[in-house]
Amino acid sequence: MSNVEAQSNAHSAIDQTRKRIIIVILSAIFMSLLSVSIVNVALPSIQSSLHAGYADLQWILAGYTLSFGIFLVGAGRAGDLFGRGALFIAGTFLFTLASIASGLATDPLRLNIARVIQGIGSGFLTPQGVGMIQQYFHGKERGWAFGLFGTTVGVSVALGPVLGGLLINLFGADLGWRLTFLINVPTGILTMTLAWLWFPRPLLAVEKLKQPGWFKALDPIGAIILGLAVLAILFPFVESYRSPILWVLLPIGLVLVLLFIRWERRFEKKGFSPMVNLDLFSITTYRNGNISMCLYFLGITSIWVLVPIYLQQVLSFSAFESGLLGLPAALMVSFTAVRAGKAVGNYGIKVVIVGLAVSLIGLLFAVLAFYLNAVYNVSIWWLAVALAIFGIGQGATISPIQTLTLSEVPLNYAGSAGAVLQTGQRIGTSVGIAVITAIVFTLQPIYSWMFATMVGFGTIIAMILIALLINLRDWKKSHSTA
Repeated sequence: MSNVEAQSNAHSAIDQTRKRIIIVILSAIFMSLLSVSIVNVALPSIQSSLHAGYADLQWILAGYTLSFGIFLVGAGRAGDLFGRGALFIAGTFLFTLASIASGLATDPLRLNIARVIQGIGSGFLTPQGVGMIQQYFHGKERGWAFGLFGTTVGVSVALGPVLGGLLINLFGADLGWRLTFLINVPTGILTMTLAWLWFPRPLLAVEKLKQPGWFKALDPIGAIILGLAVLAILFPFVESYRSPILWVLLPIGLVLVLLFIRWERRFEKKGFSPMVNLDLFSITTYRNGNISMCLYFLGITSIWVLVPIYLQQVLSFSAFESGLLGLPAALMVSFTAVRAGKAVGNYGIKVVIVGLAVSLIGLLFAVLAFYLNAVYNVSIWWLAVALAIFGIGQGATISPIQTLTLSEVPLNYAGSAGAVLQTGQRIGTSVGIAVITAIVFTLQPIYSWMFATMVGFGTIIAMILIALLINLRDWKKSHSTA
């Protein structure tokens, strides 16, 4: 065999390995995100089947969100230090086990505990996936990989309500909601099997565990402080209905963030690698990328809460029908995300700017669709067209931002840096849903569902507009420097 042939075969082997890695990562990400959106349409069925109260239903959503956000960064750093593959498999195993427990739950308490464990599992596997993309994909290939990641995010979130509604319609309320959890089990088993067979060795850097001081290297104190900070910031937004006094946790959370920063600086001065390298925030692409992603998720996740509420409460749509309306958006996300991921290597931040602008156009058309339906009885299915335009913008926004944000991050911080980005998304999601739904529910009794929903969408537009202005400023800065 010639040297040229040998090199060609080696390159093909590497490509095959990368393809296998991305398949495994995306299957786990699809499973974990599907579980977030599918449960929304199952809540009424869970309520009647388990005789769950309002607080129980809140915790089905909040338990997952809180545990996911708390463990993200610590798990990401652990993967950076001791091997991402093993923690990915462990997270997938925990998620799959919790899915079984959720589907077999006989009372609200057991279901809520299982959902918390699900969130922990997702918190472990997600940063490992992002870290492995950073590790095994470079240049334009990384953009392609993150494009597929963005496609998976968009499709899973949009497909969840459709699939959930279909399962409940086909199998009835009691079995249907259980299947929304149990559907994760075959995917989880397949993902773990393929990960074990396909991931490069070693899965776990065992030799590092034999070294003295390995536990301290994890920065457990920093992990605890940051976990408590995330909990204190998120908890008021998901549980404030219980008591206004819970808002005191918000300033406490901000104080804990400052304490975490101080601790990390001190930890680094002692010669250790901090859990989060704070110097990363001096990198413009990383800092502004985190801000842009947080703002974007502050707005967009509320869309898939407001639309089903409006369709089911005002227009008497079934859960399945309201889910179908979001399918064109999911298809557009999947069509655009990979192409935008490839394009970001050539055009950089311009792709993000176009994506944000198209997102705004889609949302403006959505507001128009609500108005025309309420005032002139124009078919609400025009909303599907508006959301499809938004889907094009979403596909051209999320994966390029992710690619650019992590483009200058050192590999030894790939997991934790990606986890910080994911944490910002979760905070944006929780805060956005809490604030925007509160606005809508406050205005609706005073005015109308149409007006309240339009104001809610107006708030989302404002968030995305701010993100657009930040990226326009960055582009102008880089353009003038060049």
